[in-house]
Amino acid sequence: MRRLLASALIALAAFGVAGTAAAQTAPATPTSPAKKELIQRLMRLQQSDVEGFARTVVERPAAQMMREAGMALQQQQAPQEKREAAARAIEAEVKKYVEEAYPIVRDRALKLAPSTVGPVFETRMTEDELKQLITWLESPTAKKYQSLAGELRNNFSQKLVAEMPPILDPKLMALDGRIRTILGVPPAGASAGPAAAPARPASK
Repeated sequence: MRRLLASALIALAAFGVAGTAAAQTAPATPTSPAKKELIQRLMRLQQSDVEGFARTVVERPAAQMMREAGMALQQQQAPQEKREAAARAIEAEVKKYVEEAYPIVRDRALKLAPSTVGPVFETRMTEDELKQLITWLESPTAKKYQSLAGELRNNFSQKLVAEMPPILDPKLMALDGRIRTILGVPPAGASAGPAAAPARPASK
């Protein structure tokens, strides 16, 4: 399975070394026009991966904030209807944030990719290897796999997330209690006036 995924996801793997790629020196010998064209062609084929990576960058912190907000709502003593209304309002704000932020991050990612991911292909892969990779990515099998990738990720992530509350909630509650103790904040649910609020680790 790893071999099957390696070619289709090579661009995402390249992002992991994107920081060092920018600092690499140019190849000892000039890159041929043919190889440059292959790299440009490969970057076009990987555009959807770049866009997907940008979406992840945008959505991940928002998802974390929604989880924290959900925990805070569960700890409130407000009526169920009020908590549900607050949850819907938060979801609407997160959706608005994604709709506003994603195009900006996507465009920036597409602009950066040639100068960060491109040099990795240029220095680490031969012209023949680039041809083989492009042949694979343009094959019906690769295209079918890529069309299924989103569904596979969603099915897996939904199943994993659904099974996590019984495992993580007790640990998170214990962690919340320890953080409250360190900060001198009253335990969750304790009546400490309007200033009391659930402890939250500082955002990074």
